[in-house]
Amino acid sequence: MENSRNKGKRGEELAMFHLVEKGFEILALNWQKQHLEIDIIAREGTTLVFAEVKSRSSVDFGDPITFVDPKKQARIIRAANLYLEENPTEEEVRFDIIGIWYGPKGPVLEHIPDAFYPLA
Repeated sequence: MENSRNKGKRGEELAMFHLVEKGFEILALNWQKQHLEIDIIAREGTTLVFAEVKSRSSVDFGDPITFVDPKKQARIIRAANLYLEENPTEEEVRFDIIGIWYGPKGPVLEHIPDAFYPLA
């Protein structure tokens, strides 16, 4: 039986392959700083994308995307700000969520671009 850490890692790999297939350039995977993490940092054209990946074994307790609550969003935004301090850019920035659940017929992936925004 696959544990949740392995499912999460497999979900991140599926998300990365999805983004590459869509023409994204992957810049970093599991970027960490000050106990904060961004699952995938990518570039789509002239946009820098910070993507959070959520994997679940089922949707019995809700769609995986709903687990990226405002508290989690705030942590991702703080991490993105740290990344941007180290890697300044003039590119537009956006935050995507990729939800994956492992259904009976295989993984189901949902990608939501511009899923949330930093508060002004």
